[in-house]
Amino acid sequence: MKLVVGLGNPGRKYNGTRHNVGFDVLAALARRWSAESRSEDEAEVADVRIQEQRVLLCAPQTFMNLSGRAVRRIVDFYKIPCDHILVVCDDLNLPCGRLRMRTKGSAGGQKGLADIIQRLGSNEFSRLRIGVGSPPPRMDASAFVLAKFFPEERPAIDVAIEKAADGVEYWVQEGTQRAMNIVNAPEPDSDASAS
Repeated sequence: MKLVVGLGNPGRKYNGTRHNVGFDVLAALARRWSAESRSEDEAEVADVRIQEQRVLLCAPQTFMNLSGRAVRRIVDFYKIPCDHILVVCDDLNLPCGRLRMRTKGSAGGQKGLADIIQRLGSNEFSRLRIGVGSPPPRMDASAFVLAKFFPEERPAIDVAIEKAADGVEYWVQEGTQRAMNIVNAPEPDSDASAS
């Protein structure tokens, strides 16, 4: 069994915000695999099969800063090892729509990720970060991530959500290294092909 955790904040007022792209990726996967979610241990959980692999899609409902509480309960209940966990979250340090997958590492300022690391006592799980851009000058970072995307950013983020869902499927089916090769590949340079 593998566990895919999408980070976000519960409640309709947070729908479409930068902080909720992890939830958006889970929603894209649930649509692809016709998954029904259920409430379980402070999380919305959906059970899917990707190829022959059982995968739990988990959206903690504890608010971002306490995401680790629900993740820890799910991990303990299903006996899921850290190398079978992938966390999908927003990243202020990446340009809007850019993806980056890693096998482990620090939280990099992402508070939900930090809480998961602290509660699991390990950073040895994969993470897929989705760039949401940087706040404009004099705007507080926490206000920025709780705001919705600008209309001109929406096409890029919609594409990124679908690409991230593809990346999750690669991770499940082919492993982290193969998924990283695909997800982390730079976008083709449109100028390079025009000659």
